[in-house]
Amino acid sequence: MKHKTRRTLNFWALFSAPALWWGTVLLVPYLIMMSISFYSRQFPFHVPDFQFGNYAILLEDSQYYDVLVRSLWISLSVSLSAFVLSYPLAYFLAFKVRSERMRLFLYTATIVPLWVSYLLRAYTWKTILGSEGILNSFLMWTGIISEPSTIFLYNQGAMIVTMAYIFTPFMVMPIYASLEKIPVSLIEASKDLGAPRFKTFLKITLPLSMPGVLAGFTFTFGLSIGDFISPILVGGPYSNMIANVVATQFGMAMNWPLGSALGVVLLFIVLGVITASDKLERVGRLNMG
Repeated sequence: MKHKTRRTLNFWALFSAPALWWGTVLLVPYLIMMSISFYSRQFPFHVPDFQFGNYAILLEDSQYYDVLVRSLWISLSVSLSAFVLSYPLAYFLAFKVRSERMRLFLYTATIVPLWVSYLLRAYTWKTILGSEGILNSFLMWTGIISEPSTIFLYNQGAMIVTMAYIFTPFMVMPIYASLEKIPVSLIEASKDLGAPRFKTFLKITLPLSMPGVLAGFTFTFGLSIGDFISPILVGGPYSNMIANVVATQFGMAMNWPLGSALGVVLLFIVLGVITASDKLERVGRLNMG
């Protein structure tokens, strides 16, 4: 009995610290944001209230719908672009690089950009895509264009390229972790049975790596839809995302209730993506089982 009581105390001692951190850093701020979203705005004050006027504004004003759709589209495009870039690299590292030292070197080189400032990486692409950047200079040197072009910068395409580059490591890491766990014997057995490489990939490698793909997609999508720096640096006047609108409401507009309502909508979108990803992963495990 005494030993059982001690185990219970140890459990609660270990559980209380992360629970306290989670509640202080995540739960309490979310609850504060949700409560403010029901406030009324009586400029320059925000009056505690319980009304749905801020959410009604989001439904009635088409500009918020347009921003939300644009944010979803850009985030989805960034996630798909990061997947296209990341999967071949992760596959190469997991199955083609035989040397452990070389594999570690290439993997480290892939995640090193995470140690560099986000602003610096975004400014790098602004320099590359700018009218006097590397891309324009190369095209002029080859004679493809006669003068600098402005089509590469300040548009949604530039945002997708920039964010895909920035968030690719978050896609590579979980995919590589999933591919690394796949027993090589399964792939060899498929080849011994005469299955073509592409069929082996579709039937064995890709399904077994889906947990990593879903995790990478969730990371990339969540980070993309909450990004407000890339639209400012490389996006145009019609490339604002929902995070930019939230920042404007809390900053220049000083409309905290409406900004909180937008933040709540953004929060539930991300939670929906996480929930869908978790359900898809469970379904995949059941099918594989």
